[in-house]
Amino acid sequence: QVQLVESGGGAVQAGGSLRLSCVGSGRPSGSVNMAWFRQALGKEREFVAGIIFGTPYYGDSLEGRFMISRDNAKNTVYLDMNNLKPEDTAVYYCARSAHASREKNQYAFWGQGTQVTVSS
Repeated sequence: QVQLVESGGGAVQAGGSLRLSCVGSGRPSGSVNMAWFRQALGKEREFVAGIIFGTPYYGDSLEGRFMISRDNAKNTVYLDMNNLKPEDTAVYYCARSAHASREKNQYAFWGQGTQVTVSS
């Protein structure tokens, strides 16, 4: 059973930065697609960013403020978030799938989520 554990969330003022981390169990592999999603209160879970074979891809409307990266040796995926805005407030989830996808129903494994709160 794959386990994903997120960390790094917290409260920050608008314009600030945070780095989220997701540590996965199992054998590290760059061929596994890893992604970040987020879900704001009362809204659908939305795709934020993914990475597979070292190639990142992003959701819409991030305006280049977020960057995903991974350290295969540590089996860890990161999400660097800069110039945060109040509308970025959400629970951020790490997820894993066999193939690159922006669709949440393509992901079989999920972390428990980490809260990010951005105040104005």
